[in-house]
Amino acid sequence: MSSERPLTDDLGFLLSRASGAVARSVSAALGPLGLRVRSYSVLALAVEHDTGVTQRSLAAVVGLDPSQVVALVDELQDRGLVERAADPNDRRNRLVRPTAEGRRVFAEAHRLVTEQDDRHFAQVPPERLEAFRDVLRRVAFPGA
Repeated sequence: MSSERPLTDDLGFLLSRASGAVARSVSAALGPLGLRVRSYSVLALAVEHDTGVTQRSLAAVVGLDPSQVVALVDELQDRGLVERAADPNDRRNRLVRPTAEGRRVFAEAHRLVTEQDDRHFAQVPPERLEAFRDVLRRVAFPGA
């Protein structure tokens, strides 16, 4: 028998497997709203930055190529959930802002996402979940 750890002890494998399971269930829950994990994430960031967030910032936080973010913002804008506006501090930038409908859809989507999170993490005590969030933030955003 090998002295190496089994795959089910590999952190990268476990993170990938858990991420896939959560993303699939969240996307399924968001389906009736016409959202998936990525579009929900962009909408959530727009709502968090109510006065607007640049597409470059969205791409950096969500971890997608800027062209992918443009497509997601286009989709959300076509649905009337966000709007683009000139950045008063830098006219070269376009800010993505939520519309009233976007805030309404986000509130419902956030409720659905929270329900899925509660299901996935029901067996984990709250203090361990907070420690887990801290570890994931450190891995996802090193140096932040």
